[in-house]
Amino acid sequence: MNYNWKIKLGIVLIIACIPFFGFLLVIPFLDIQSKTKVILTTISLVTGEVLFWSGGLLVGKELLQKYKSYFNPKNWFTKKKTHEL
Repeated sequence: MNYNWKIKLGIVLIIACIPFFGFLLVIPFLDIQSKTKVILTTISLVTGEVLFWSGGLLVGKELLQKYKSYFNPKNWFTKKKTHEL
């Protein structure tokens, strides 16, 4: 497949955004000035969003919706529906 590298790069970018969103949970507990916390929060949030949506553009609409459902906490403990004929 000619676009295989784009899909792989897109998935890597989507996975790479996770630490930036996780860092948002750590920032309030750092022993730094409030102004620095606001700057770090903004940088982390923007970087995470850019990585996620850049990866989403590379993997395509269908794959992006699939991976977005994995990140949605509402879907973490639900059972998957089986298709009936």
